[in-house]
Amino acid sequence: MKIFSDITVKENIRQTGVSPSGIPIYEFDYKNKEHGQFRYSGVMAQDLLELHPSAVIQEKDGTLKVDYQQIDVDFRRVD
Repeated sequence: MKIFSDITVKENIRQTGVSPSGIPIYEFDYKNKEHGQFRYSGVMAQDLLELHPSAVIQEKDGTLKVDYQQIDVDFRRVD
């Protein structure tokens, strides 16, 4: 599952923990509601550029996505 995870597409960001492998976990909202209309928990792609670069995919417009299948953090909606 490749999810938009670039810090520039998110707002109201708050770190909520760290995964067993050391990846910071955050809660956030997407600025563009086409990416999602709720609050979510996941990672910032910029953190993974150093920690796990193989999980980061750069789109043609320069924004970053994360392949969550390669990391020990789940992307989920926060209710």
